[in-house]
Amino acid sequence: MAEQLEEETMAPEPEKEEEVTDMNGAVRGVLKRALQVDGVIRGLHEVAKHIEACKAQVVFLAESCNEATYKKLIQGLCLEKNVPVVDVPDNKSLGEWAGLCKIDKDGLPRKVVGTSCVAVVDFGEEGEAYNYLMKNLSK
Repeated sequence: MAEQLEEETMAPEPEKEEEVTDMNGAVRGVLKRALQVDGVIRGLHEVAKHIEACKAQVVFLAESCNEATYKKLIQGLCLEKNVPVVDVPDNKSLGEWAGLCKIDKDGLPRKVVGTSCVAVVDFGEEGEAYNYLMKNLSK
């Protein structure tokens, strides 16, 4: 009984960060960490409000968005407020990385809702993904 109790009270091992080799991996890693500290803003209206208030630190915009005015609005606001914009190929992937899905018992995403823009207001812990993203944004 004492052994079983010891196993339950042990702290979980820290999650090992996966190696980042491309921009999509960096976006996924940054959004994962930002979700943990409630630093992710999703949707046009909320993202626009946070850009205007100078709270957004980086904005991810889906290239698959078929609404040209949507893209122009976000890009214009970001240009005006000097917020970096990172293009992501697919809105379904961006939605999944931003937490707009259900996770089934096997840990696989289900019912993924696509989103065309996501802003990060708090990165949480800086890690390999954050460093990769910042290095590529400074170029």
